[in-house]
Amino acid sequence: MGIDFFNYEKSRKMVKVIFVPGNGGSTTHDNWFPSVQKDLEAAGIEVVTAEFPDPVLARESFWIPFLVDELKVDSKTILVGHSSGAIAAMRLAEAHAILGSVLVGAYHTDLGIEAEKLSGYFNRPWRWDAMKKNQQWTVLFASQDDPWIPIHEAHYIHEKLNCEYHEYTDQGHFGGDYIKLEFQELTYSILRNVQKL
Repeated sequence: MGIDFFNYEKSRKMVKVIFVPGNGGSTTHDNWFPSVQKDLEAAGIEVVTAEFPDPVLARESFWIPFLVDELKVDSKTILVGHSSGAIAAMRLAEAHAILGSVLVGAYHTDLGIEAEKLSGYFNRPWRWDAMKKNQQWTVLFASQDDPWIPIHEAHYIHEKLNCEYHEYTDQGHFGGDYIKLEFQELTYSILRNVQKL
């Protein structure tokens, strides 16, 4: 089955992708973000690569208002979150309508890490049903050899969200623990979902 190019052209012009980096001073210009941005923009999709406040701790009290009030997340927004950026995307989707989200190296507990406890994301239960209701789709990427995130964290999120799931054996934390400059599978997952609009 081929792509309906008229509808695809119309759909992708309505979509906005916002990159949400991890904590520890990560930015939307690190690792695979630039190559994914280039590929998405070549396909006609707007990509937002902002400088986030509070980049070290990535606290919820700073990031959620920044995403909603400054970056204007709405029902036509796709959030692409890496690590704690994926956690921000999950919490945002509990209370705000978005189009979809791509979660890379996500987790649902504070992992016993003090910086994660200070972020504010893990001080209450997750509202998985609200998260599903407020977006059309979610894609989750995880790797068995992630040095920081045990694979059972991704398994639990996948079970709760019943989402598209990609598990690898050799991708670590998808950058951060090494330099990862390409992530075509992520680009394709977005384009496939935009095509369905």
